[in-house]
Amino acid sequence: MPSKYRPQILGWFGDLDKGPHSVPLHDRRLIYANDNYCAFIRKEHSDQIFYTCIFFIAIILLIGTIIGCLWLAVLHDNSKIEFVDLVVIACFFTSLFALNYAVPEFYQNAFSRLGSPIIFNRKTGKVYVNESYFFNFKVLRHPKVFLQPKKRRRQEYDWNDMHGVIIHNFSRNALISTVLMVCEPGTHQVIDHVMLDPAQPGAGSFHVWCWINSFMVNYESADIDDGEYKTDEEAKFKTDMIEGEGWPEWMVEAFNATSLEELATIKQKYNIK
Repeated sequence: MPSKYRPQILGWFGDLDKGPHSVPLHDRRLIYANDNYCAFIRKEHSDQIFYTCIFFIAIILLIGTIIGCLWLAVLHDNSKIEFVDLVVIACFFTSLFALNYAVPEFYQNAFSRLGSPIIFNRKTGKVYVNESYFFNFKVLRHPKVFLQPKKRRRQEYDWNDMHGVIIHNFSRNALISTVLMVCEPGTHQVIDHVMLDPAQPGAGSFHVWCWINSFMVNYESADIDDGEYKTDEEAKFKTDMIEGEGWPEWMVEAFNATSLEELATIKQKYNIK
């Protein structure tokens, strides 16, 4: 049975239901939580280093393959098409497609700092991200985006419009990830994607989804003191993880908004529409 969210995301494995869960969190990605909001990192430093190196090597190999294919095409007798020509053409276009994926992934891992946290405010029902421009699941991109590796998106979403799906990475390790599908209000029409929890083995990614759902409805299984920074260490958390990372001032204040009215006041103060 396919996903109910359209268009369906590549690698879709299953849709996730919202609601409180009794599944405890056993994950280091929760870095801070208080009675108003919680913050999860989505990139561990060791993973960023690993994937930066992997995609850098992939880019070098793909560029070499593309150059090699062009070289073979120039040297080959074009008066007749043989099987080897079809192989070269297939390799050329496959490499171009793969390069279109590898370059943004390299930039995303190379330029995302401090785990690229995602913030959930349960009092206002808002979700905040501040992340690399390339982390957007697009297949085809305008060439100019490759010249803007440090461009970022800073966005506020409504939790009610975000729905979880599990995707797999087609590898023999059977790693799964949780992606938030941002839909038009009241529909299943997807207008954006936000990575919640990158590839993990087993059910670890599902536990993060369950904990956040429980947190958003103030369910007892979401222990807000489970983070890397304890609840009374908000100032240290913001100093270490938020300051200097390009978060807009209004968003930092909005993290602790206790109502939509207070959020509206904050936005009015900073002239945010």
